[in-house]
Amino acid sequence: MATRFAFDRPRLPAPLLAAGGRAQQAYAASALARRVALAREAIPEEEQLGKPRLIRLLGEAQVLLEPVRRQRRKLAIAPTCNPQVAMILPGFGAHPMRMRYLARQLESAGHTTKRWGLGFNWGPTEETFDHLEARLLELHARHGRKVVLIGWSLGGLYAREIAKRQPGSVAKVITMGSPFSGSPRANNVWRAYQFITGHSVDAPPVAADLRTKPPVETVALWSANDGVIAPRCAAGRPGERDRAVPLRCTHMGFTYDPQVIQTVLTELETTRP
Repeated sequence: MATRFAFDRPRLPAPLLAAGGRAQQAYAASALARRVALAREAIPEEEQLGKPRLIRLLGEAQVLLEPVRRQRRKLAIAPTCNPQVAMILPGFGAHPMRMRYLARQLESAGHTTKRWGLGFNWGPTEETFDHLEARLLELHARHGRKVVLIGWSLGGLYAREIAKRQPGSVAKVITMGSPFSGSPRANNVWRAYQFITGHSVDAPPVAADLRTKPPVETVALWSANDGVIAPRCAAGRPGERDRAVPLRCTHMGFTYDPQVIQTVLTELETTRP
């Protein structure tokens, strides 16, 4: 008969086992654990219907070629006959510098562009909204005219909500790939958003009714090539915006694509005082 050897599993000393248990309890009660749980949240599949397919998301990598393309690009930008003051709001996780190329093209036409006055956009807070309100009112008073709000992605949602709070200071709202309509999970970034911000897309820390149109002219730019946001969510439905303008750019392309730049210039040119 073959001899069998039984090996005892090594046992950690009791103090180490106790320390491991306390560490697990501490992690379970930590903010990191809550964020991980939010990112792994199980939801019905129908809540994500319409989100861009993987091939569209991979198409966003075109942004890596933009520095090369930009050197060869020549844009024919005509001087404006209707100069505007515009505040530009970046998308989630983006810095205002991401929008600088777009801003420079608008300035070359004779418009005045202003940053939102904050750094990276890491999600909505009451403090952020209070700052944006103050920034809008300050620009309105300084320039003596209403301000056009141009928001990319999450920045467009900010623009819509700030325009609802201060419609007397806003000439027009232009959103670019902003998911103000439909399911807040019909996109490829909601899990990352929940992990980073620490709150659910259904329960932001700022009260907002995203579908309600601001009481000013509101234009939604959207693209069927968007690899991040569901096109239907960015286009919206009648009554949720005044007009929806279809484009052919990636989500990242909203910050530099020539078609986007020309469309925004046209919107500025037709903005009423």
